[in-house]
Amino acid sequence: MDTLFALSSFLVMPFWLLMILLPKARLTRRVIGSPAVLVPAAALYTALVLPRLASILPAVTNPDLEGITALLGTPEGALIAWVHFLAFDLAVGRWAYLESRERGISPWLMAPVLLLILLLGPLGLLTYLGLRQVTRSTTAARQGEPAEKALEPAPLEQDIVHL
Repeated sequence: MDTLFALSSFLVMPFWLLMILLPKARLTRRVIGSPAVLVPAAALYTALVLPRLASILPAVTNPDLEGITALLGTPEGALIAWVHFLAFDLAVGRWAYLESRERGISPWLMAPVLLLILLLGPLGLLTYLGLRQVTRSTTAARQGEPAEKALEPAPLEQDIVHL
């Protein structure tokens, strides 16, 4: 378990390094633009969960603190949770990276946001959502759009398509 835990981060780290350190590179756009980057961590998660599905499913379909504590309080449970974090944080980071490039958000602003998504997923996501709102308002002001228009949320369909 220790070895698998140590190696699991290597499944996602190259993609994070591309997004954070080489955000404008053609290679980064091509690699991160492919949903295939999400497959390795998701496949490892699946391989870890399927053999333990009989014990995991009851804990997640009818969760209570004691059951989740018992599940996560084992080396296997902690590894599964870690790989879950890695997979979903990468999915969120990929979405934020791709959308920020479309929106023209500075890579200098995005680098710490992506790092925050990597380290503290939901906090990084909220930071990005705030940043995109601020940059949308700033862009609209420069283009002479009414402030109300700039504050309208992007249609959910657009967000889903870009995931």
